[in-house]
This record gives sequence, C-alpha cells and structure tokens, in this order.
Amino acid sequence: MTPKRIAVVGSGYMGGGIAQVLALAGHTVRIADVSAEIAESNLKRLLTEAEQFAADGLFPADARERIEANVSAADSIEDAVSDAEFIEEAVPERIEIKHETLRRISAAARPDAIIGSNTSTILIAALAEAVEHPERFLGVHFSNPAPFIPGVELIPHPDTDDAVIPVVEEIVASTGKETARVKDATGFVLNRLQYALFHEATQIVEEGIATPDDIDTIVRTTFGFRLPVFGPFAIADMAGLDVYSFCYASLQTRWPERFATPDSLKELVDAGKFGTKTGAGYLDVPAERTAELIAYRNRAYVAIKKLMDELGPAPIH
Repeated sequence: MTPKRIAVVGSGYMGGGIAQVLALAGHTVRIADVSAEIAESNLKRLLTEAEQFAADGLFPADARERIEANVSAADSIEDAVSDAEFIEEAVPERIEIKHETLRRISAAARPDAIIGSNTSTILIAALAEAVEHPERFLGVHFSNPAPFIPGVELIPHPDTDDAVIPVVEEIVASTGKETARVKDATGFVLNRLQYALFHEATQIVEEGIATPDDIDTIVRTTFGFRLPVFGPFAIADMAGLDVYSFCYASLQTRWPERFATPDSLKELVDAGKFGTKTGAGYLDVPAERTAELIAYRNRAYVAIKKLMDELGPAPIH
C-alpha cells in the first residue's frame, strides 16, 4: 500500500513495538509521550531493540536503519498528530488518562485522520466520548509483544463509520499481521477468552487437582498445542460436536451451571450436524475436504513439535 503518515501516542513497550512494525512496513511514524525527552529516549530504546532483534534473526538485518529512517520523536502529542493520516493511542490502561490523551489528539489532528486505541479492555464507546468526530474512532488492539504477535483486534463502536475499517485493515495488513473485526463489548474477544481460561486454571489449583506447573504443561502440550493452527470452533468440529455434547453432560454431573451445554451446540447436535464427519458444524467444512483437513492438521502438529524441540524448553525453571 502507499505509505501513510502515522502517529503513535504513548511510546512505551506496546506503543514502541507498534511503531517498530509500522516503520518496517514503510510508513512514516511520529512517536509522542508525556514529554519530548521521554519520546526521544524511547526512540533510542527502539533502535537498540531493533538492532538486537536483527542480530537474533527476529527482525530483518537492516531493521535499525529502516526504523531510524522512518521513526522520529515529536516534541508533543499535538506535534505528532498534526499531519497524521492514522493515529494509534497506546497510553496506560486508565480511562481518565486515555480520555485526556484522546481529547488532545482529536483537537490537534486533521478532521479526516483515523484514530485508533490500543485499549485491551475499556469499551470503545466509552473512550469515544472524548473524541471529536467519533465516527473516525475505533479500537485497534495489538497484543504483547506487538512486534511478534500476529493478531490484531479491530473494534468499531456503534457510531464508527464503516469506511474507516478497511483503511485500518490495510494498514495493519501491511505489517504482516492479521485482523479480526469484533463488536464493542467488555474484554472484546482476546481477553474474554484468555481470562476465562486463566480463571478456570486458578480454580483447578485452588481445588488441589494440579499445580500451576502441571497445568501449564497440560495446556501447552494438548489443546494449547492445537491453537496456533486452529481456533476453538475448528477444533470442536474435528473432535465431533456429538462428543462435545457428551463431555458437557459429564461435566454437568459436578458443575451443572458452569458447564451448561451452549444453545448453539445443542441446536447443531439435535440437527445431526456433528462437525467435519457430517460435513456441517460450526464452520461447515464440506465432507469431501475432511481428509485434506486432517492431513493438514497432522503435518502442522508434527511441524510445531519439531519447532518446539529446536527451541528447547522455555527458561522458566
């Protein structure tokens, strides 16, 4: 795509990582923080990090030079955003700080500049209250660490202009990342799922069933092992939705409310749609493609295992 003029407001760990990947994609990026001195200091950190990432084979060999050419530190928020076509707010996760920052951004920005927030949990509609022309505002949620996690949530609020979403999708895609559109709801998708898993894991520890270390081992070597390739609906379809229904019934003997069978699952099973083995489920994979899908799954899992063996165990212990 044609390179954009972009401002990243908040140049700490998240904002800095976002600035790095945007710069590597060829965009011109201005970073701003609470002072010019902090923005300049963080720019130096980003360049040092880029040099190390390149040495480790994580960034292109010329990453430092490309980031140095494309990123500059602004004297103020107003200076950074004045001519930007897209602005990403990445200040601390406190609504009063974000409101004040978004007021300054929208007052100084061009009226046609698109404004995104990297909030991970705050409702976008609540943040939009501080934005002039809120129709150009949406959530653009990168994940930590921003340079290396490929998924980005895009969260419009009810008054977001539909025309701004494809523009942001194109900007994010230029960095090599993948977007998903989700509705504005507390926790969005990523953190609602992530915290649901963490909550259940803590319950298992508190019930004395397994230690945190053993739970981590089970997650990363079983269903977590599948997640780089497939999401929960694809996994369920391949396992068999009828099997999922039986498992829910078993779990309900101990936790009838916590593991109540989802209505959507019951409807599919009652209709004889059991997933890939019947050619219809949550994702409606045609039955004639099941063998191809299973072959891909098996190759993917073997490849992931080889990669994990090459990396060796994480330095946790």
